[in-house]
Amino acid sequence: MPERQPPEVSPLFIPLFLTVLLLAGELHHPCLSAAETTTGIAQSAHDDGKGAEKGKKESSPAAETPAVTRHTITMKGKTLTYTATAGELPVQNDAGETEAQIFFVAYSVPNPSPTAKRPLLFIFNGGPGASSVWLHLGAVGPRIVRMLPDGRMPAPPFHLEDNDTTWLEWADLVFIDPVGTGYSRAAKADLAKKFATVQGDVDSLGRFIRLYLGRYERWGGPLFLAGESYGAFRSAGLSEYLLEHGIALNGIVLISSVMNMQPLSFDQGNDLPYPLFLPSYTATAWYHHKLAPQFQADLDKTLAQVESWAATEYTAALVQGDSLPAEKRREVADKLAEFTGLDAAFIANRNLRIDNRSFVRELLRDRQQMVGYLDSRFTAPDLEPSNPRGFDPAVAIIKPPYTDAFNRYIRTELGYKSDLEYFVLGGGIGHWDWEAKNSYADTSDNLRNSFAKNPYMKLFVAMGLFDLATPHFSSMYTLNHLGLTPALQKSISTHRYRAGHMIYLDSTSRGQLNRDVREFAHKALAENPR
Repeated sequence: MPERQPPEVSPLFIPLFLTVLLLAGELHHPCLSAAETTTGIAQSAHDDGKGAEKGKKESSPAAETPAVTRHTITMKGKTLTYTATAGELPVQNDAGETEAQIFFVAYSVPNPSPTAKRPLLFIFNGGPGASSVWLHLGAVGPRIVRMLPDGRMPAPPFHLEDNDTTWLEWADLVFIDPVGTGYSRAAKADLAKKFATVQGDVDSLGRFIRLYLGRYERWGGPLFLAGESYGAFRSAGLSEYLLEHGIALNGIVLISSVMNMQPLSFDQGNDLPYPLFLPSYTATAWYHHKLAPQFQADLDKTLAQVESWAATEYTAALVQGDSLPAEKRREVADKLAEFTGLDAAFIANRNLRIDNRSFVRELLRDRQQMVGYLDSRFTAPDLEPSNPRGFDPAVAIIKPPYTDAFNRYIRTELGYKSDLEYFVLGGGIGHWDWEAKNSYADTSDNLRNSFAKNPYMKLFVAMGLFDLATPHFSSMYTLNHLGLTPALQKSISTHRYRAGHMIYLDSTSRGQLNRDVREFAHKALAENPR
């Protein structure tokens, strides 16, 4: 597995958010079957989000006794009763020594059939440095943060509401916070760096999954992984790691994925990102009405034209480098201006190469606004247009409500008590070791090997058109270069949403994502009956 940390982190791995924050100067260093257990300090009833008795837990970060509570929510006019388990499991080395504690929140629904086990999904976000709160309280869990319909932040104070598109309706869920995120911590400070590596991260999560399956007696049922952003990167790595330890997956769900860092790295001499980001620039310009009328009329038609041009003429022009004739250079600059809404002179001055950092500050400069990296639908006033590093409007929108909501939810509804800071996004991860020597971090090889070793495994990839962190065309590029046989290629399905990196912020897209993933999981199991 992978590789080196590119010198220009720009979009390197906004695998979920951390790189964006780094770029924006907001950070100083580099986004599931619940336990059907009867253990725990307390059990309580929960009706429409209002808990009664709450489970309690000691503040010690090493405590392993989970808090178990009972709840009900209303979805689609029906009542869903479930058990929530919040706790920690140890990460032990081969000598049996505990090197870290991994925090998790699991949800399970009573199984109506003793002969058929419910699917179990292990879920995490990315970063590296992001906790699982984003998928947990944004899309998948039974309770979600109440945002405005298009995903923008409401006025504080913030609230939770029942999630009528929760994946818990059809599968049990385990939300995992990798070491250095959430409440998960290394046992000793000098062990922390072990988990801030590509291999160390995969190894620790693989050990967690094995231990969870044993402690909560979930061996023998359908298993899935779901990862967002860098969570997709680790999912690809985990797919082969788990196989090598005797754990075969039925399927993997990748949301706003990255598995190879080269398509995201705007490095000198690496022209690959420029054509792969272009369609996302076009979608963003379309959303903000910066394109000519013929391109504003039909986004899908426009994107098909842009993607074709990006993969052919634009790529061919970049390959020629300094030998590109002046007339052809002007032609390409004019075409890029049409497809991006940027000025042709600006593009020419950038040598026909527009990185995402430049794009988000330039597109709406005439309105004194900048657009978001994670979700380019969102904007904010650009008060320092000469400053090359600014904040991400999308992160500014999501961080306060999710931080506030989780800290109240875990204590008052799930009954888990801890004095530790819950690292929502950054704070617990220092330098990340990409383990790359003169190359780019890449776990797509692990995914390819997993398909070869486990022909029953299926893959679903969800992509947002307004994602300037892990663009949809970049995701497709990686998928199209896995080197799979035609038969194995049929195991992959994809869907594009008119949303950003966090597809589920948009309420319409969240509902569609739930339907798509549910259909994917059911099809994966139906094609391979037990």
